[in-house]
Amino acid sequence: MGLPIDIATTVSDELSRILEAAVNDPDADEPPSLGLVRTRIATMTDGDALEADRLHFDEGKSPIEEIDQLIEAFGEDAPAIDFVSVKASEDLTRIIETVMDTGASPPSLGAVRDAMQNGLVARLAGEGIIDPDAAETAFTQIDALIDRYGRDTAAEEFLRYE
Repeated sequence: MGLPIDIATTVSDELSRILEAAVNDPDADEPPSLGLVRTRIATMTDGDALEADRLHFDEGKSPIEEIDQLIEAFGEDAPAIDFVSVKASEDLTRIIETVMDTGASPPSLGAVRDAMQNGLVARLAGEGIIDPDAAETAFTQIDALIDRYGRDTAAEEFLRYE
């Protein structure tokens, strides 16, 4: 099993995108580790080393500094996927928000899945709140979240705010 969800939420959006790209690389022979991703960050495709201050323009750490801290804490061999911040798609976010609006306590991923199964997706698609073609994708995504984090994990942890 991977790391607790709160570890991934401490990773910056920029580094999470870099890690996700490495994880989703169709040419990769094996799942990438933090060490492998660090090497990719440190070297551009033309072989020039990247300077940390050229990678990140805000007040926070650069991705290279951030990944170095992760490597120090978890080791070079730690799977990169464990540090990818997972967020729901726009449509799944709307579904989760709808379930959140109907109850007093924050719903779990399992409760959201149950609501989806019991007609919520069809109702929201009929009302034009979500794309009707996104229903299957939303089910696939919620099932993947449940497989990775469990039915009892709070669904609000995955809301996408853009």
